[in-house]
Amino acid sequence: MNDLSTTQNYRYSGEKIFEKAQDFLPINGTDFVELYVGNAKQAAHYYKTAFGFQSLAYAGLETGLKDRTSYVLQQGKIRLVLTTPFNPESEISHHIRLHGDGVKFIALWVDDARSAFEETVKRGARPFLEPVVMQDEHGEIVKSGIHTYGETIHLFIERKNYKGAFMPGFTKWESEYNPTASGLKYIDHMVGNVELGSMNQWAKFYEEVMGFANLVTFDDKDISTQYTALMSKVMTNGNGRIKFPINEPAHGLKKSQIEEYIDFYKGAGCQHIAVATDNIIFTITEMRRRGVEFLFVPGSYYDTVSSRVGLIEEDMEVLKKLGIMVDRDEEGYLLQIFTKPVEDRPTLFFEIIQRKGAKSFGKGNFKALFESIEEEQRKRGTL
Repeated sequence: MNDLSTTQNYRYSGEKIFEKAQDFLPINGTDFVELYVGNAKQAAHYYKTAFGFQSLAYAGLETGLKDRTSYVLQQGKIRLVLTTPFNPESEISHHIRLHGDGVKFIALWVDDARSAFEETVKRGARPFLEPVVMQDEHGEIVKSGIHTYGETIHLFIERKNYKGAFMPGFTKWESEYNPTASGLKYIDHMVGNVELGSMNQWAKFYEEVMGFANLVTFDDKDISTQYTALMSKVMTNGNGRIKFPINEPAHGLKKSQIEEYIDFYKGAGCQHIAVATDNIIFTITEMRRRGVEFLFVPGSYYDTVSSRVGLIEEDMEVLKKLGIMVDRDEEGYLLQIFTKPVEDRPTLFFEIIQRKGAKSFGKGNFKALFESIEEEQRKRGTL
């Protein structure tokens, strides 16, 4: 195949981009995202309280697990797994010491985990987990996995023969503390930050190894400010349910958000998880009330939104008050907002997004987003 470094920039148009994705690896959606964290019990309480996730499943000493504890949370179709090790010398402990709390596994829901493993490995993927069958009284799950950028792993999860709460080894997690949901529905996309010069390598990996297509490309002219810049290629699977933007830093006068992430994460990793809602005004109102902190968007940003985006259904004054940004592609518009990092290291954060017809990503919000992040970097002394 052609090196993706020669790919021209283009915008999404109808179903043409998705048709370019090969179909040897059908993916139904994101099955779960697992984070290695320093204290899973406390992290679970945070995501329940602040984001409105619900208790789903648990594994630990009480279930016979001797080396770790995992709490599984769910909201809509989103499943978060929060895992903490017991052994300070374990691989999980090493991961946390090096990276801080962060995404370890991005699990993809497939019909055939054996085929997904075989097809990706024969195309060049480095094996992480050969297909294994996990069974309990609720049925069986087949799981396999491959390495991706940094220490991030893609798991393939086949669960068509399983009826339990999550998977074998877990028990249903009953809790008396159940805050109401905040309206989150599913994972829209997940962004990987990679080192300078690595973006094309990993875009090519997703094309050749996983059969994805390049949905849209942004260069340093699209995503830049006076001081910093980045480049990004958005890779998508055939049905459009999985989108993985791959970011790398571009040369600038000062340290970009991508360089800051890589410095503090100590390598490539998942920068943010974008979660979708059908009512972003309700969701952000709820999350702000519960203590979630969001990036500040300068009021001047809203002076040009109407001329740039056109007619929208939402009240612009309400969006301005909440700090929600608006952008457009050829199919419609989207509304989005970004949290501050959800831990002390300036690494992982979340995006809340609502799509009103838009299938891709517009360019209009990047400058405002970069300026907001640069202000946070200035406060941290890392710009």
